Amino acid sequence: MKYRPSRRTRRYAIGTAAVIVLAGFNGPALYRFGTEKYHEHKINQPEYKTENGHWKVVGVPEEYRINTIHAALLHTGKVLLIAGSGNDAKNFAAKSFRSVLWDPKRNTFKNIPTPSDMFCTGHTQLADGKLLVAGGTQRYEKLEGDVDKAGGLMIVHNENPDKPKTFPAGTRFTGRANGKSFESKDPVLVPRAEKTTNKKTGKVTVTPGTTRVYVEALHKGEDYQTGTQDNYRIAGLKGADERNYYGIAQKLSFDKKDFQGIKDSYEFDPVAERYIRVDPMHEARWYPTLTTLPDGKVLSVSGLDEIGQVVPGKNEIYDPEKKKWRYLRQQRFFPTYPALFLHDRGTIFYTGSNAGYGPDDQGRTPGIWDLKRNTFDVVPGISDPGVLETSMSVLLPPAQKRRYMVLGGGGVGESSKSTAKTRLVDLRAKKPRFRDGPDLYAKARYPSSVILPDDTVLTTNGSGDYRGRSASNILKAEIYDPRTNASRGVAAPLVGRNYHSGALLLPDGRVMTFGSDSLFSDKANTQPGEFEQKIDVYSPPYLFRDARPVLVDPGPKTVELGGKVTYASPDTATIRQARLIRPGSFTHVTNIEQRSIELDMTKADGRVTVRIPKDSSLVPPGWYMLTVADETGTPSEAVWVKVPVSPAA
Repeated sequence: MKYRPSRRTRRYAIGTAAVIVLAGFNGPALYRFGTEKYHEHKINQPEYKTENGHWKVVGVPEEYRINTIHAALLHTGKVLLIAGSGNDAKNFAAKSFRSVLWDPKRNTFKNIPTPSDMFCTGHTQLADGKLLVAGGTQRYEKLEGDVDKAGGLMIVHNENPDKPKTFPAGTRFTGRANGKSFESKDPVLVPRAEKTTNKKTGKVTVTPGTTRVYVEALHKGEDYQTGTQDNYRIAGLKGADERNYYGIAQKLSFDKKDFQGIKDSYEFDPVAERYIRVDPMHEARWYPTLTTLPDGKVLSVSGLDEIGQVVPGKNEIYDPEKKKWRYLRQQRFFPTYPALFLHDRGTIFYTGSNAGYGPDDQGRTPGIWDLKRNTFDVVPGISDPGVLETSMSVLLPPAQKRRYMVLGGGGVGESSKSTAKTRLVDLRAKKPRFRDGPDLYAKARYPSSVILPDDTVLTTNGSGDYRGRSASNILKAEIYDPRTNASRGVAAPLVGRNYHSGALLLPDGRVMTFGSDSLFSDKANTQPGEFEQKIDVYSPPYLFRDARPVLVDPGPKTVELGGKVTYASPDTATIRQARLIRPGSFTHVTNIEQRSIELDMTKADGRVTVRIPKDSSLVPPGWYMLTVADETGTPSEAVWVKVPVSPAA
């Protein structure tokens, strides 16, 4: 009897033959398809998640998608995402400035009216739970060749000792020698002159008050540029005013014009969910660092000023009670976005990490800055000092040990250089000195590091080249354990992230990542990149264990430095440690807020009592997440605790 294959067998044979033929033509594609499907299957297995954690992309409705440049966790549990104009000149020209409030627990979003361009602002947590936001963008950069009007710095003088003088935007300055006219782009207030009298001779000396403003030629073309210094009269002034008020400028040309900063300052109220304008800074700042001090005041450092130059060491202090800024008496220069951590006795530790602007030979050496005496004690030994720009710095947990880690980094400006080095320093040593730690997963600019509640540090993403050039985004992540000084790879992120990206710890123990601003979208660097608007959430391995300890939360509590707070818990038998974690505030590879503080703990009768340390330099005032962890390192969800300003600070 002749064999006749069944219909099912014939279908299988035909399908197999088709696969074989397709494989002949598309073997690599089918291999990749199969590999991707296997990888997706593998990373979703329970045992894989328990060992490596898991990433998930958050669904963000289109009306809430923004170019997130800055992110801060608020004591309401929500995250403020700030774009401003989002590095988009069209948004800037249209005055389209954006902020979005995200609730990660409910995955809900809310658009927040944004009064100024907060693109590349500075921000820090205040003692009362508000977020101070200061600085931002006055004008976008113009590269050499794109500048169509000559312009530059005009120093406006006031020789009148009796009163200051305000000049509006559009004030015209005309050179007395060159006859060329320029107009100011912003309003300026010129302080009055200082008059001093020599007690011996009686001679009176008048020192003019001065301020700076950016000016542009009235018309396009090379005929309107200048090459030498000139004195400029101010239109509309006559008699004594014409003599007292004038401008002086050097070369006004077609050179590259850098971004320019603003003085605007706001407090974001997490309860009212709105920005509140406060006193502006004395200096315009774009790319500044804000650091909260032991007394709740805030230090503002560096940034590009209103004419696009790095602020020359003029640093300021904000008083949240008075809503006012004042200058520090003495100056100290840093490049933009310097990593300035609150250290012992109110001093500031500069790790050397920074982002973007400033000479390569000034203000880049790590050290401890005493604000009161304006002394700076260099901390030597850091490796690859020429590639500290776009590196990440972390105060390792627990914060009492005063150990810091500097991860990765790149060369100054648009350099293609990068490093995989990590550097460690113990500031409790008699003579602190950096030494190398374990290498990162790759040579990386822009890595994002987050302190986890189990005393480890997650680091993720970055790129090997400037702004992800040559398709150099790194889809890797690792967890570092300070106790063993060792790192291990964990689940790879789903989204590549480089410049303008960051990461924050959430109250439930997850980590969010945001942003990325690739210069190009292809390896050949021929197609412009697009801003990454996706939000990722990483669930660390501890979230895939059988159970986690619980603190019964009756609501936020206020606890003084040195004070105690008690919580009920059904898991007192297994709880082994307690931590106080300051919520993060991240931008441009900089998150100097985050710190995890070890708490003394006692347990009795189903209750856990912890004591807050007395040191305001260790525990600066503000809101904190309090967590406990069991013997496996599995943390509880956080409860919120407010530490007020200490009268002794």
